[in-house]
Amino acid sequence: MKAGYAYQNYINGEWKSAQGESEKVINPANEKVLAEVNLSSPSEVDEAVNAAKRAQLFWKTVPAPEKGEMLFEISQKLREQKEELSQILTAENGKPIQEARGEVQEAIDMGFYMAGEGRRLFGQTVPAELPNKHAMSIRSPVGIAGLITPWNFPIAIASWKMFPAIISGNTVVWKPALETPGMANAFVRILDECGLPAGVVNLVHGAGETVGNAIVEHEQIDIVSFTGSTKTGRLIASKAGSMLKKVSLEMGGKNAITVMDSADIDLAVDGILWSSFGTSGQRCTAASRVIVHQDIKTELEKVLVKRSKELTIGDGAKEETDVGPVISRQALENIHEYVKIGRKEGELLCGGRILSEGQQGKGNYYEPTIITNVQPSAKIAQEEIFGPVIAIIPVENFDEAMRVNNDSAYGLSSSIFTKDANEVFRAMHEMDTGIVYVNAGTTGAEIHLPFGGTKKTGNGHRDSGTASLDVFTEWKSVYVDYSGKLQRAQIDNN
Repeated sequence: MKAGYAYQNYINGEWKSAQGESEKVINPANEKVLAEVNLSSPSEVDEAVNAAKRAQLFWKTVPAPEKGEMLFEISQKLREQKEELSQILTAENGKPIQEARGEVQEAIDMGFYMAGEGRRLFGQTVPAELPNKHAMSIRSPVGIAGLITPWNFPIAIASWKMFPAIISGNTVVWKPALETPGMANAFVRILDECGLPAGVVNLVHGAGETVGNAIVEHEQIDIVSFTGSTKTGRLIASKAGSMLKKVSLEMGGKNAITVMDSADIDLAVDGILWSSFGTSGQRCTAASRVIVHQDIKTELEKVLVKRSKELTIGDGAKEETDVGPVISRQALENIHEYVKIGRKEGELLCGGRILSEGQQGKGNYYEPTIITNVQPSAKIAQEEIFGPVIAIIPVENFDEAMRVNNDSAYGLSSSIFTKDANEVFRAMHEMDTGIVYVNAGTTGAEIHLPFGGTKKTGNGHRDSGTASLDVFTEWKSVYVDYSGKLQRAQIDNN
């Protein structure tokens, strides 16, 4: 799109311009204006909710296999347009094009997987405790789902929420991030092209304090699913909780990679580089702590620093780019402030600079940064930085490594590199996170398993996998008594 083009809302099957002021959409690689997006008001959220309410009366009656066939067609269309979608994603988000393709593939995979759920959506049948009585449980849709998604994975996370919601019979009001409206519009256009009925998915662009808040506080929205900061998640939980809404939160992370003395160091470095500097560290699953056994610390640092300096930093649209820009100038400044603190809390091994020369000076680039000899309680070892910054923490043994790994307010993802089978199985049970990797980095979730974390990372719900169906459905217990007489459980049975 060219500067001056304004992305529209999609409400009740129609594209409509929002009535508010416009905001520029910026390419973080070069700070060029890509397009504009008009900001919506609470009244437009209300219009979207009314459309979703009407559509849900019909949509919940559509047989789930038929919904699945529609999701299958949508997934095929996503696959056909994968490269075009990836290019849009990289332009708005900045991530390297290979990563963008991987993210679009996640949405494709999620669509095909949830299409299959149209033939399952399993409940349970159980023995009744009285004769001539049938007992079972079935899933029912919650109603209208308000989805609030971030800019760092604008189509993957949207698919994790949207596809389970609609296969279960819910309708959707979606607020994407203002940084990535083109990705959202391209996604919804595919839904429209594939014939998704009007009102099933409604797209409303706007700021969190207006559109996001209106979604959370709307009386007709039955469930809110949010991915973003812990601070915002807490506000959503308090508001939605007071209204007795169902709430699913996926928030921050302070993930650690543990490297034990038996580890394959080259493999561990591969995992650290990908987990820490992929997406420029702007992942909730990014590894910002490396817990390393003191016996191999020097060797690991030597290889890690060398490999870090060899990474190609630049425009994500170029195939050779390893590390792209961060999302904004404000993000650059926030990262740099943390690095200033980190230099006082440990020893800077490499990086630590905002890149300001040549082509890099035209975008938002931060040099991959490694700080060593950091204490577990240090600020850079406890707070989410959301940038390409690693804090290296030395430990004496496995037990200390587990204590340091779990010494975090967050609990999303953990990783351990080791050749010791006993350490592998102990780590699986002792790491207090929702995701555990062995001999791999902290990122790279597969869509058929639950995604989410413990502690301040979330509120117990999960995106992705069949666990996501529990977010968007209510359990209904059904008893069919064909005895021809009144039977009173627990009374007549004793």
